[in-house]
Amino acid sequence: MQRRPDPQLLGFLEAYDRHTSDLALALREVIFEEAPDASESIYQVYTVAIWFGFSGKMKDMFCYIATNAGHVNLGFPRGTSLPDPNRVLEGEGKTMRHIKFRSHSDVERPFVRRYIQAAMEQAAPAGAIGTGKSVVKSAPRAAPKLRTKKLRAKKPRRK
Repeated sequence: MQRRPDPQLLGFLEAYDRHTSDLALALREVIFEEAPDASESIYQVYTVAIWFGFSGKMKDMFCYIATNAGHVNLGFPRGTSLPDPNRVLEGEGKTMRHIKFRSHSDVERPFVRRYIQAAMEQAAPAGAIGTGKSVVKSAPRAAPKLRTKKLRAKKPRRK
């Protein structure tokens, strides 16, 4: 493994079955084999999303991994402008597209690396080097504190 996953990422992935979390980690490994110096931004919201780029800024990210029940997506923020000779890009959005992964054999398909490389070329100039840092951008929220309303005596209405 190129880079050990952040312990918080592993914790976030525990919400998913072992198959899904293993798929996400296998895909993460492929991305780091292609871009060992990439920055990694980890989000835990309604899904676990791991974004990859060279500057750490969201606008410069070249791809992301998003977990779902039973599968993992490899997404591309500028996916509509990526060449798609294998016709595997899915999505209906204005710019984003993704490839769906349901098994480890899907991750090992040779064209996966070509899509990652093409996305990197779009997002960063040749030879761009990232910080190689993993940053957790959000964490599960603690239970919100209960707020109690102060009860006010109703003022009598004026007639």
